[in-house]
Amino acid sequence: MRFGMFVPQGWRMDLLGIEPARQWEVMKGLAVRADQGQAWESIWVYDHFHTTPEPTEHGNHEAWTLMAAFAAVTERVRLGQMCSCISYREPTYLAKVAATVDAVSGGRTEMGIGAGWYEQEWRAYGYGFPGAGERLARLREGVEIFRQMWTTGSATLDGAHYQVDGALCFPRPLQGTALPGSELNGIPIWVAGGGEKKTLRIAAEYADYTNFAGDLETFTHKSEVLREHCTAVGRDFGSIVRTADYNVVIGENDAEVEERLGWLREQTVRSGLSQERADKAVAAARKGPLVGTPEQIVEALRGLGDAGLGYAITYFAETAYDTTGIELFERAVIPELA
Repeated sequence: MRFGMFVPQGWRMDLLGIEPARQWEVMKGLAVRADQGQAWESIWVYDHFHTTPEPTEHGNHEAWTLMAAFAAVTERVRLGQMCSCISYREPTYLAKVAATVDAVSGGRTEMGIGAGWYEQEWRAYGYGFPGAGERLARLREGVEIFRQMWTTGSATLDGAHYQVDGALCFPRPLQGTALPGSELNGIPIWVAGGGEKKTLRIAAEYADYTNFAGDLETFTHKSEVLREHCTAVGRDFGSIVRTADYNVVIGENDAEVEERLGWLREQTVRSGLSQERADKAVAAARKGPLVGTPEQIVEALRGLGDAGLGYAITYFAETAYDTTGIELFERAVIPELA
């Protein structure tokens, strides 16, 4: 199993209390830490402009700016976003941005892409909020544009939502061109979302990776739906790496796990949310597959691995302030599964 880690960027109010002038240093330090070790294959950010679960004035840094910055300060780890919203940037422009980040990073870019969902954010930024059908149609056209630009250097598409006429992408991404043994597809595409009729169909056609719900029951069901779509389009189901995102709450024993959950409750209140909202956040966190001792988490991941999970992208809420949870995960979980 392969492992990636989210770097706190403020979306989940995980830079709370850190002065804005210091936030980049915190993020950079965590990125460099991951880069210098061997536990993590990748680091990740979210593509959002407003904080969650409510928009606030707490700092939240833009995803692709961070991608370029991380590309310049790291050398080994791969760099991804989970996931870019297709409608926040024209696909031609985003394809060009990603190709540039790939060049800066030496061919380490991953393209997480999805239809988008955060309605308040969409409307606040003037994007409107079209129905799910239109958002998914944009996703399909967008990934087609990516593939054309990255594999041929040019894209032409007379779509319902995007009209592109010879949009150039030179230099093309290093992946697929200048790197020995790299895939011809260019930058790997991660289609995020578990919509069974359309999203997983798009994934079967275009994705190198999928990313959907990570509890065992849902993951197994979505995997079977993906398999059916692969059969329908003539795609090798085994050629797609299935991934999921996980909130990790880890402790040496049950008491340490409860201590971390207590910190999460307090941090939620400090962010300005109500005690009721904090209690709900902790109750939701407690249900996650990767909440517990190292032994419990290894057992959960082994079961998921047996179901086909190939890559776990992890989030530690306390990372900006305390790396002991990451250290325990690196020491006691990853070696059992990697």
